[in-house]
Formats: sequence, C-alpha cells, structure tokens
Amino acid sequence: MEASRLEHFKQILLSELRRHARHVGDEQANAIDAANDGAKESADLALRDVISELALKLGERESQMIADIDQALLRIKEGSYGMCVRCNEPIEDRRLEALPTARYDSACQTQIENENAAARPTL
Repeated sequence: MEASRLEHFKQILLSELRRHARHVGDEQANAIDAANDGAKESADLALRDVISELALKLGERESQMIADIDQALLRIKEGSYGMCVRCNEPIEDRRLEALPTARYDSACQTQIENENAAARPTL
C-alpha cells in the first residue's frame, strides 16, 4: 500500500483511538457515579445495578475497540496493514474505509463467519 494511503488510514485509526479512549473514561465515570448515587429503595438499587452493569459492558466494548485499533496501528508500523492475515491478499480499500481495523479481506471474513455459524449448535 502506498505511503499516502497508509497515512490516511493511520489518521483515521488515531482519531478513532482518541474517541474510544474518551468513551471508556466517560463510561467508567458514569459507572462510578451510579454506584455512589445514594439509592435507598430496592427498585432504585436494582436500577442502579443495571445502569452500572451496562456502563461497564459499554466500557468493555470500547476497550476491545481500542485493542483492535492498537493492533491495526501495529500492523501499519510492521508494514503488514491492509493485508489479510489469513490469505495474505490485499484487503480492499473500500473495506478498510468502512472498517479500518479489518484483519481479513471480504472473502476470508465471509468464510470465517460461515465456519463459525456452522460450528454453533442449533435448537
């Protein structure tokens, strides 16, 4: 991939990294605030617990996104960004624009999803 395209994707990833890191901090602060709100009644306590759990789950999701972005930035540094980690073929620019953290090209991603769906038990 040419240097200007790599720089373009690097800037997108850095912007997303800042955004997700800010969200993690906000969600953790919200969870702490909810835990310290002084709720007394059982309904209030239950609601507070649900809100805290949701905030923590959102924080986990944001943390995973940060990890994915870090991995993509590492691939840029290593020179492997934009190459499918499964088949070593280039990942389409259109896919990288939509999902800058993509590790697989469209064909491999589809194959992985199909394999995972086949491995899941059905009722």
